[in-house]
Amino acid sequence: MDIQSHIKGFKAFLKLERSLSKHTIEAYLNDILKLEQYFLSVEKNLLISEISSSDLKEFINWLNKLGMLASSQARIISGIKTFFNYLILENYLKNNPSQYIEPPKLSRKLPEVLNINEINELIAAIDLSKKDGMRSKAIIETLYGCGLRVSELINIKISDIHTEAEFIKVTGKGDKERIVPIGSVALKFIKIYLNENRIHLKIKKGNEDIVFLNNNGGQLSRISIFKLVKDLALKIGLKKSISPHTFRHSFATHLIEGGADLRAIQDMLGHASITTTEIYTHLDQDYLRSVIIQYHPRN
Repeated sequence: MDIQSHIKGFKAFLKLERSLSKHTIEAYLNDILKLEQYFLSVEKNLLISEISSSDLKEFINWLNKLGMLASSQARIISGIKTFFNYLILENYLKNNPSQYIEPPKLSRKLPEVLNINEINELIAAIDLSKKDGMRSKAIIETLYGCGLRVSELINIKISDIHTEAEFIKVTGKGDKERIVPIGSVALKFIKIYLNENRIHLKIKKGNEDIVFLNNNGGQLSRISIFKLVKDLALKIGLKKSISPHTFRHSFATHLIEGGADLRAIQDMLGHASITTTEIYTHLDQDYLRSVIIQYHPRN
């Protein structure tokens, strides 16, 4: 097969044209390599230009027989489609064999959500007498107050925080920047942490502008945030299985419950598609019913 001859160009396309992260690019390339593995396993030595829709359907059946989850299959198919779209764009192909290939239907699982009392309990469980107490409080308040991903939280810079206007600049997936309002409570604890705790750290070179630092003056890891959340849940005896992302789900759900516009939430969460945001509408059917009653002309 001649897949390898196109990998380098595809990698450059994902990086330069799509502005994807290193991790995401590697995932796309792994998807293409799986296609190559399939053709090797069935001893089909086809050129890219010879691959047909039926070949790709057989590839999907192969993935299914391997016992791969529907969500994993869907991701791989998405990667394959992107690869063939790239080949069309670069005029390596005239016809796209992946055009009518459909991913398996996914059951939409509703995310775990905390109610406001549970969030208050978790925050109250933070021991402010400990060395990391104020940092932990600022982290949880920011996760919930801004609906951030963990990767976004650990990369917040001091220069990204605009205290007067009460917003922060966030760099999300694909290095896309967005502006997110930050509440006075989260802002208050960030200020306290910066002025009373962080100021005493010996900061490692290159981390001078990073907000949340570990005790060695380096950038916090994703794992440390997961551990903080798990420890707090254990401390209050919370039965729900939660992670830092749970605060993001809760942020979105509570805004929906409060009557916030779905498009505004989409912008704050940094969702590329409104359909991703719409999952939160399933979490508050009472709110949706009240909207229909209030605004529908036949009511």
